[in-house]
Amino acid sequence: MTQTRKILVTSALPYANGNIHLGHMVEHIQTDIWVRFQKSRGHECYYVCADDTHGTPVMLAAQKQGVTPEAMIAQVRESHLADFTGFGIGYDNYYSTHSPENAEFSREIYLKLKANGKIATRTIEQLYDPEKNLFLPDRFVKGECPKCHAKDQYGDNCEVCGTTYSPTELIHPYSAISGATPVLKESEHFFFKLGECADFLKQWTSGNSTLANGAIQPHLQAEALNKMNEWLKDDNLSDWDISRDAPYFGFEIPDAPGKYFYVWLDAPIGYMASFKNLCDRIGVNFNDWFKADSEAELYHFIGKDILYFHALFWPATLHYSQHRIPTGVFAHGFLTVDGQKMSKSRGTFITARSYLEQGLNPEWMRYYFAAKLNSKIEDLDLNLGDFIARVNSDLVGKYINIAARAAGFIAKRFDGCLLSVNDSGLLRDLMSQSETIARDFELREYARALRDVMALADVVNEYVDANKPWELAKQPEQNERLHLVCSELINAFRILTVYLSPVLPELAKKAAVFLNIPELIWADSTSVLPAGHVIHNYVHLMQRVEQQQVDDLIAANKQSIQPPVQAVAPSYEPIAPIASFDDFMKIDLRVAQVLACDKVEGSSKLLKFRVDLGFEQRTIFSGIAASYPEPGKLVGRKVIVVANFASRKMAKFGLSEGMITSASGPDHQLFLLDVDSGAEPGMRVG
Repeated sequence: MTQTRKILVTSALPYANGNIHLGHMVEHIQTDIWVRFQKSRGHECYYVCADDTHGTPVMLAAQKQGVTPEAMIAQVRESHLADFTGFGIGYDNYYSTHSPENAEFSREIYLKLKANGKIATRTIEQLYDPEKNLFLPDRFVKGECPKCHAKDQYGDNCEVCGTTYSPTELIHPYSAISGATPVLKESEHFFFKLGECADFLKQWTSGNSTLANGAIQPHLQAEALNKMNEWLKDDNLSDWDISRDAPYFGFEIPDAPGKYFYVWLDAPIGYMASFKNLCDRIGVNFNDWFKADSEAELYHFIGKDILYFHALFWPATLHYSQHRIPTGVFAHGFLTVDGQKMSKSRGTFITARSYLEQGLNPEWMRYYFAAKLNSKIEDLDLNLGDFIARVNSDLVGKYINIAARAAGFIAKRFDGCLLSVNDSGLLRDLMSQSETIARDFELREYARALRDVMALADVVNEYVDANKPWELAKQPEQNERLHLVCSELINAFRILTVYLSPVLPELAKKAAVFLNIPELIWADSTSVLPAGHVIHNYVHLMQRVEQQQVDDLIAANKQSIQPPVQAVAPSYEPIAPIASFDDFMKIDLRVAQVLACDKVEGSSKLLKFRVDLGFEQRTIFSGIAASYPEPGKLVGRKVIVVANFASRKMAKFGLSEGMITSASGPDHQLFLLDVDSGAEPGMRVG
């Protein structure tokens, strides 16, 4: 038996202002599988999560519903927890960041940071909505992009050209809440001095922890470390604004009336609060887990879009408030459906609730996600055709089939009683893989683990085909051989069930009832059932996925999300002010051929083009990722490029040497401009 470890695990907190969809489920299923595996190994492991409840969006959503924020978040929490529970997510505690524990921890951590000299105050200018009487977060300001002049862009970056800017740089800004023209207003804000934490963060991000069992755990994945090094290499970390002005739904900052903690200050502290709430209920000493020198392990499973907060801000917050720091932060990629971003119009923005209400087995999706997940930060694609084929082939055709083919003979011919199988070479082969598969689960290499399990299932099915129990059953003299073969198959099914139990917990429970045994643990993968053990009659454990079920799921999401279709006249932007011929001739439009086009890691909006202008090659960033989710298909295409735009630095992504032109519809869908056949790279347009 391996040495017992103390492990605390979290998933990122879902925001209390939206439905749970299958993108959320990727992370929570990934986490749940890892937790179930650790518990199966006998470790003291707890899994906590909570709704992230604070901020302006929640406050405004509650106002719109005519309820208090407290009432709204309580209702949302129940809905979120029901969805997660429906997919078999086994939290030890699912809590809320709007809790007394979180209020106390947020206050305590802030005061410790302040005493440690890590809090500063300064006066800043922000856009203010004079009608709603509140300061506007970046995403609640819209206006004209200061670079490409695209309309209706958010206050932090342009979705058309990809430029980043501050809300005060927008042309003709307006409040996305009231439509009013915002005004500049000064306010005193509180800042966490993140820049002073650079040396600590360089050490932590590149470091590792030695676990109780002697294993070495890097704090970050290699891809995450590379990304953090980009932020840390020039010692240019900015101080972090951790305050917001009233009106705001959150916790008030001590000794600062009308000032509230920004949601990203108290949201990760919500991990501690949820665990403290659990500790108080079950009698665990919280301080043993969060004191600075704790020997317990702390892991965060998150999406790659919030890596900055969890790999820089959160460890620094913990360290400089004298708390333990994370053992590991595990980031994953985004979910696409059929190779594209989840789409409401195509019915592939699939909510967890709709999946469950359509009667699809949630363990089908748990298995499918697990079969594609590894330890890297890679996007995962839900290919609906592959989903049907893989579940039916692996789970029903290979795994379930083993029990189905043997159980009937054991029940009818041998009163459910098994023979001794201690000398079985087949079972020794299966048991010999226990630690290999365990290592893959430990390293979050689920896809590799399940490939190995299904390879073992293939071996077992080959054994079935070689021994043909249905033929043995026709030969009275082969009765004992039939009994032995079927006893081996039942034991093989039991071992495979152990290997699959972190992924398929409900099916494993049903299998345990059928096998007439207690709930399976990992150690059961290296033992067999004793001679004379009696199993129960077999009841089919899992049905096949039918194409109609998936079709109905897509249709249900279209109906629940799409507004009623109405005949609406096309909406066009007004014609820009008159330009002279000389004005037009200043713009040098050229034909270019796309040599390469890739997604930009760290940005959900940008694509990185390498284009040939005939006379030279250039790199251009374009904010069209949402409209072209498969950028590789653009390679070889000819596009129109503004060749005489001044090069500009795209935040941390690199230099953009021009602009690729596109047409924009009223729904902000973008369409690249094309050229007729015969046009060659470098030709001027005009």
